[in-house]
Amino acid sequence: MPAPVNLFKKALREETGLLTGLWVALANPHSAEICAGAGFDWILIDAEHGPNDIPLIAAQLAAVTRHPAHPVVRLPVGEPWMIKQALDIGAQTLMIPMVETAEQAKMLAKALRYPPFGIRGMGASLGRASDFGRVSDYADTANDEVCLIAQIESRLGVENAEAILATEGVDAVLIGPADLSADMGYRGKATVPEVMETVEALIGKIKASGKPAGIMTGDAEMIALARRAGVRFMANGTDTGLLARAAASMAAEMRNAGGAASAPAKGAGGYS
Repeated sequence: MPAPVNLFKKALREETGLLTGLWVALANPHSAEICAGAGFDWILIDAEHGPNDIPLIAAQLAAVTRHPAHPVVRLPVGEPWMIKQALDIGAQTLMIPMVETAEQAKMLAKALRYPPFGIRGMGASLGRASDFGRVSDYADTANDEVCLIAQIESRLGVENAEAILATEGVDAVLIGPADLSADMGYRGKATVPEVMETVEALIGKIKASGKPAGIMTGDAEMIALARRAGVRFMANGTDTGLLARAAASMAAEMRNAGGAASAPAKGAGGYS
């Protein structure tokens, strides 16, 4: 029995249209499952900025299994030991932040793959990825199904983009405009002309290499540019942002419904 087919990687290769995603950073299996069932093509379980560790990521991967949204796992750094653990708990697609050189990209690609093409440790039978040894051909077939997404989000990464893209084993590149704009001296201003031009040119380089380009942005101007330029996968928001906005909206509606007369009596607390 071979490793499961990575349907996200397959869709990227087949160019079946824009793959829509959502950043999931609440570090909770229930919220991850809700988001995975909402209709997105993929979700990003974020361990860079979300309070996730390996057991929490494993719980979320298990929770979203019955939904078609493919779980991408973003690790905080590209350490081989961390990559090994993420793959063994069942992640097939990993996103690594701040990839800036071809040497770094090569090391990451090797960390995702079993020898002789990589350095991933031969402990598949202990992990969820092989159904704890029940996927008999897992180690022989897993290399074809793992997917490495390198994030380019700095000036150095942009400068080395061609070399990163030429690295065997880098399957796709996602642009991070927030960090890139900050590194360019425009923190919080990702839609200034210089950043927009850099992003558009970078998308062009990624496409010219034959690899899929992705982006994470909530800026309407950047979204429009990315769509025009031909990105293949995109996320425009986060679960934390959705919850924060919905909670604030409900609080405002409840506060304003019926005017001052609807407010609880002083000292009553408003609880039942």
